[in-house]
Amino acid sequence: MNTKYIDLIDQTYYFPQEEFALNDNKTLNFHDIDLMKLVSEYGAPLKFTYLPKISENIQRAKKWFGEAIEKHNYQGNYNYCYCTKSSHFKHVLHEALKNDIHIETSSAFDIDIVENLKAEGKINDNTYVICNGFKREQYILNIARLINEGHKNCIPVIDNYEEIGLLSEQIDGKYKVGIRIASEEEPKFEFYTSRLGIGYKNIVPFYEKQIKDNKNVELKMLHFFINTGIRDNAYYWNELLKCLTVYTKLKKICPTLDSLNIGGGFPIKNSLAFEYDYQYMIDEIINQINKTCAEADVPVPNIFTEFGSFTVGESGGAIYEVLYQKQQNDREKWNMINSSFITTLPDTWAISKRFIMLAINRWNDEYERVLLGGLTCDSDDYYNSEQHMNAIYLPKFKKEKPLYIGFFNTGAYQETIGGFGGLQHCLIPSPKHILIDKDEDGNITSKLFSQQQTSEQLLNILGYEH
Repeated sequence: MNTKYIDLIDQTYYFPQEEFALNDNKTLNFHDIDLMKLVSEYGAPLKFTYLPKISENIQRAKKWFGEAIEKHNYQGNYNYCYCTKSSHFKHVLHEALKNDIHIETSSAFDIDIVENLKAEGKINDNTYVICNGFKREQYILNIARLINEGHKNCIPVIDNYEEIGLLSEQIDGKYKVGIRIASEEEPKFEFYTSRLGIGYKNIVPFYEKQIKDNKNVELKMLHFFINTGIRDNAYYWNELLKCLTVYTKLKKICPTLDSLNIGGGFPIKNSLAFEYDYQYMIDEIINQINKTCAEADVPVPNIFTEFGSFTVGESGGAIYEVLYQKQQNDREKWNMINSSFITTLPDTWAISKRFIMLAINRWNDEYERVLLGGLTCDSDDYYNSEQHMNAIYLPKFKKEKPLYIGFFNTGAYQETIGGFGGLQHCLIPSPKHILIDKDEDGNITSKLFSQQQTSEQLLNILGYEH
């Protein structure tokens, strides 16, 4: 009878997979990282970032777009931008920028990061800096400073009717802009139209009123993004077609318009059963743009994307130890981890996001059905559903045999939403964070990026004297 954890995984999914394999059928490897060795060296809980995966995903996307452009004889070029809000960390930006990419920003302090990267020689004046978001005074001032100091490839994407005037007051001379389309949301949403950008019907009138006769403003880009991301469904293709209709109308009256930004939204792997045909989607997007522009008799635009989660998400992971098991009734067993889901993986409770979850060790032990609970005294601090399941199955809890579990592809948003380095719910400390890389010979290396938070750090934030 197949009662071992390894049997459960093997009969439920195709396993091993590209990034997951086992050491002697006992412990889990992730991208050739021996996770039990990592735990032995650094302890748990811990978070880690596997830097080479960032470059790998960037190069994958560049390859897919390059092949689609060649296949359809597409006359525009492709520009990969990294959406910094997914992870602002220096080690992430430095790894991403090894791949000849550009940057998308969303707030004032992002520009300070851009200037820091320029000072270090990681980017230059030819790097596109696409400035999205609702722009208030400090963001306007920082964008203006960047442009005034010579960064002519900084393109603020206009989000509302006031921003042209606000930017023109601060920028010396000519500058480029984009316009963001306020896309219509899926019918199941609580609202009809995105709060970001300017409505489809208002784009052309806005251009004619505020940009057409303004000698200092050059419209270069139309920006399109929908909240559900790039999916092969009728909703996405309909919204893309509406966007292209606006683009062709605008292009006919605005010769300087030459770029279409289709935003981000590539999904990342959240289950061992994950399937998504990236090449098909890119191929069809390029095909649709080509066809629509040919029918309207306008040149095709240069393509920009702003991939955030796709860039950095699959590089991250978190490892916890199961401390204790609580049998709360005849059906529910709670495995208590030595950290908190609310503080370390906030998307699991905030938006019910699922990550790949697997045992790190004891794959040859019998399994049981459990729920996972965090340490905070909050009823929402739990994780109880894996993809396609209503519960989680893990090797049976045995107090004398430590059990470690890993959550994978957690590299986007979790640190910033969780408040890295700040206060944590119930004062549960943030775990240590490890950076993992490969040396010139291809050997795995690791180093400590940040220690687990101490009580002194939290008390200082709270204003207590020592």
